[in-house]
Amino acid sequence: MRITQGTFSFLPDLTDGQISKQLEYCLNKGWAVGIEYTDDPHPRNTFWEMFGLPMFDLRDAAAIMLEINNARKTFPNHYIRVTAFDATHTIESVVISFIVHRPQDEPGFRLVRQEEAGRRVRYSIESYAVQSRPEGQRY
Repeated sequence: MRITQGTFSFLPDLTDGQISKQLEYCLNKGWAVGIEYTDDPHPRNTFWEMFGLPMFDLRDAAAIMLEINNARKTFPNHYIRVTAFDATHTIESVVISFIVHRPQDEPGFRLVRQEEAGRRVRYSIESYAVQSRPEGQRY
């Protein structure tokens, strides 16, 4: 199951050349770029770990690509994403984020249905990573 989060979530994975072009776009807008990683890409897990500090003063896409490659080497079995922060007054938030690295095996999630009194139905999401069964033996 392919995790879909971020700006380009439903497109095929970006190549390094395409990532570099997106970084140039962010830098041309004056946005600060940060690199984050996690092993838990649950949709409600919006706070990923920072890989180093946000690059507020860096204006070279090649240098950011170097940091992305360092993060890939350091965390080969994690998700890695790039976020760009716009510090403009009244905006001051993340304006773009996209995944630049995925683990080779993406465990995915399953939807859990719970029926309750009064015909009430609740749904929750559970990660397959908490189960020990491989992808072909889950059901």
